[in-house]
Amino acid sequence: MSSDREALKREFLRGAGLADARREPLSGDASTRAYERLHTGRGTLIFMDQPPSLETAPCPPDATPQQRAALGYNALARLAAGRVDAFIATAGWLRAQGLSAPAVVAADAAAGLAVLEDLGDDLFARLIEGGQDEAPLYDAAITALARLHEASPPDVLSYDGAEWPLLTYDETALATADGIFVEWLPKLLPRLAFGADAVDDWNAVWAPIRAYGAASASVFCHRDYHAENLLWLPERAGPARVGLIDFQDAVKAHPAWDLSMLLHDARRQVTPEREAACLELYFRLRPELDRATFLADFHSLGALNIVRILGIFARLTTRDGKPRYAALMPRLWGYLDRCLADPALGGLKAWLERHAPAEARA
Repeated sequence: MSSDREALKREFLRGAGLADARREPLSGDASTRAYERLHTGRGTLIFMDQPPSLETAPCPPDATPQQRAALGYNALARLAAGRVDAFIATAGWLRAQGLSAPAVVAADAAAGLAVLEDLGDDLFARLIEGGQDEAPLYDAAITALARLHEASPPDVLSYDGAEWPLLTYDETALATADGIFVEWLPKLLPRLAFGADAVDDWNAVWAPIRAYGAASASVFCHRDYHAENLLWLPERAGPARVGLIDFQDAVKAHPAWDLSMLLHDARRQVTPEREAACLELYFRLRPELDRATFLADFHSLGALNIVRILGIFARLTTRDGKPRYAALMPRLWGYLDRCLADPALGGLKAWLERHAPAEARA
């Protein structure tokens, strides 16, 4: 960390009345953010540091696909580029829905700094690793998600002076999602060489799924809704028992997207039985849904989400030197095979058997 950045952080904390807080670094994730726990005489807080210079620009709401391509990956994929104002506005809207997102104690959005309510360390993933029964946790996650999907998402999220557009996960963003697979997988596995014809066929397979996914974007989508981003808050009631973090990249999307993030979790195995139980609960909570149609959407958009993550993990491994992500990829292939059992995905299954067969994936 540069001395200038550290000086900026110290000055920010001083202005927030937290100059005397003891700072404890916390482990990071795949992003460019860093976190610290602040120990004060009145309890603990979380200090978020997102240097704006480390990210390409977010997507302007009216940008064309060509303009987005010129701006970079964040604009193409409609990611928030770690913007603190996105976090503040999104957190405020989530809390207004009766859900548990961290309250913002102090922030300097332009500097990329914020002090947040500390929701604790009881991540679903860690609790399950420690032996806690996963069923009540997943049931709570589905209950919170159903509550979220009942709300009508606004075009602009706003809270406490911060505003952020809630953009649609559109065809350009979805094409970026599946395109990262054919771009980066051969760099990790050189034996997988996708020629121009293979890429054309890949795009043809996904084109109707992208179009449908964009047209069916109807709910607030957390976008990273999984056991590493959900915190157990049993002292709270109902859907608020699920603490939400890492939601600043939210978009409007099909409700199947966040279900895929939860049930096709790269970092822990979700069994077919747990997946089925969660979907059954979701249907009970949202009885207006047509089950057959929704399951087809869950498989097709779930498959798109899985190939997106496979591509991202290939990029993290080869470009960013983070081989631990390659170790997670076999689980994702297993989830993908689960989706491919749906006969409607026969074209995708045939493409993979031809260009990325099982024996070539390891």
